[in-house]
Amino acid sequence: MSPDQIIAIVTTLFSSALSVGLCCVLPIGLVAGGVFLISRRSRGDDLDDRLSSISLESDWAPGPSDGSDEDGGQSLREQILETLDNRISDEGAGGRVRASLRKANLKLTVIEYYMLHIVLGVGLGFVGLVAFGPIQGGILFLLGLVVPRIYVSIRQNQRLNKFNDQLSDILNLWVNALRAGFSVPQAMDAVAREAPSPAGEEFKRVVAEMSIGVPMETALNNMLSRIESEDLDLVFTAVNIQREVGGNLAEILETISHTIRERVKIKGEIRVLTSQGRITGMVIGLIPVLLSIFLVFVNPDYMLQLFQGSPVGADLPLPGVSIPCGWPLVGLGLTSMAIGLAIIRRIVDIEV
Repeated sequence: MSPDQIIAIVTTLFSSALSVGLCCVLPIGLVAGGVFLISRRSRGDDLDDRLSSISLESDWAPGPSDGSDEDGGQSLREQILETLDNRISDEGAGGRVRASLRKANLKLTVIEYYMLHIVLGVGLGFVGLVAFGPIQGGILFLLGLVVPRIYVSIRQNQRLNKFNDQLSDILNLWVNALRAGFSVPQAMDAVAREAPSPAGEEFKRVVAEMSIGVPMETALNNMLSRIESEDLDLVFTAVNIQREVGGNLAEILETISHTIRERVKIKGEIRVLTSQGRITGMVIGLIPVLLSIFLVFVNPDYMLQLFQGSPVGADLPLPGVSIPCGWPLVGLGLTSMAIGLAIIRRIVDIEV
């Protein structure tokens, strides 16, 4: 073997190793950086997180002397990130993102949430670009951008459903505390100490807010903004009315608890009876999308024929414009799928 051949082989191996290394190390580094940033944020002092969330969520705000930093001030990087996060959170989209993160009980700032979008999008897009091609890289880039939003939405729904399942037992605990002679704040503190997560966490926040001077009605409204439950709204409305006009709160909460328990039972029966329809709608909606993505990665030339075929015809509204026949078919298919999914969801969505 000649020296030139050896050099060519070594160069080829080095280039391949470099490509594989960049393909693996760069996305992993980006993802690891995002995870480190999130974990560093999550490992912060729980009391500081709670007090900062209280000051941001409620109408109560501390005086100038209450906001002093006992540690001698923050670093310049932390001050810049905090200022930028507050500026973005004050905007419409940033405020909605912050509210979504609180509903999902994720200890992330708006800046960290946006950075997670960018890290996942760039990382997955780079992997797809190097390993497969530009089309697959674009698909993975878009997938990386929407994954955090989907995860937050799933966390919100799981947390809300879990809270609704716990609400009846929470009310029973609240009623027992009131009948034992506790006041309303003391009964809420008992619920905060005895109830499991997420109900216990939310009532702990309410008790913490009231302990630093936030009015009870404001603290309850803050909790309702994090847990958007119709049953919880009914409970807090009864509590606020009882504080204004008086009455036996224990009996009122016991009646509400019985109603909620029956509603949960009926909803469970409806969920079982409509499970086939919901699964059918999910399968019908996911199979075309997943099959298309699979074919793009496995045989992209086969899928590209859909968008590079012959024109629709000569009788187009715009003369001289050649539109591949696949685009109208894709649009028609997506429209039909959307209509079918909407009809199925309407059928299985039964209000109780």
